Amino acid sequence: MATWSAPGKVFLFGEHAVVYGKPGIAMAIRPRVFVTVRKSRSAHHAKSPYIDNCFQEMGVRGSVYVNSQLPSSSGLGSSAAVTVATLSAINDEFGKKYRQEEIADMAFAIEKKVQKGRASPTDTTVSTFGGLVLITGTARRRLAPQNFHLVVGNSMVQHNTARMVELVAMMRKTNPQVCNPVLDAIGAISLSALHHMTDPQKLGELMNMNHALLEVLGVGHTQLSRLVLASRMAGAYGAKLTGAGGGGCMIAICPKHLKSKVAGAIESCDARAFSTTIDTEGARKEKDA
Repeated sequence: MATWSAPGKVFLFGEHAVVYGKPGIAMAIRPRVFVTVRKSRSAHHAKSPYIDNCFQEMGVRGSVYVNSQLPSSSGLGSSAAVTVATLSAINDEFGKKYRQEEIADMAFAIEKKVQKGRASPTDTTVSTFGGLVLITGTARRRLAPQNFHLVVGNSMVQHNTARMVELVAMMRKTNPQVCNPVLDAIGAISLSALHHMTDPQKLGELMNMNHALLEVLGVGHTQLSRLVLASRMAGAYGAKLTGAGGGGCMIAICPKHLKSKVAGAIESCDARAFSTTIDTEGARKEKDA
């Protein structure tokens, strides 16, 4: 029996723009997905196509138990965390000896297959290695860790990542003269953020700009807008949706002493909130229960 866990993630800057080769910055966060795998003669079919594909890819049979601290379909990278943790546990239990880089690549291939070609390597990279990651095209670079104080707000509105990505693709096709400059501007915000990673107040300003541009792309949602505005009113430096949009989660960067106030403001809007910081570990082996 082997138990592994992998962290969720938030997009600080650049979601959707990364699909078109623009830079983006993502960060692993503390909530995790825990997966236990045990050798078994008979295949145990999970309810998750991600888990089923992990076993197929590894060419083994086994039973699996999942315990997730991450809400699904919320933009926090739960499917990537499940995939990375499952592959890591299989790798350990069956002595496959794949390196972390290979686990990350395999996890991305599985996400891409399940999501019919629309996955980004961002989620699986961040979940595998942890920390802060700069994504530019197919290149991924670890950044120096920063201890941001973040509050995550879950709108409780489920979204469909593939549909949101398709929506932006359609806008880019029908209104390229509007859409392309917006994507360029989102990329420019990510690059600007690189120069201000130790200044949460400046990062908050950039988050506000990024959120406005994502709304121009049509991936906003009225409930997300409520949470973003409530966070700012409660003293957050800035707030934006995170992930594909159309529902799911938002994030607020704020002073440490205002985290509870910001979380309370979010929850007063019929949403759920939790405080979090960076997770620098990535996928890790856990003690078996």
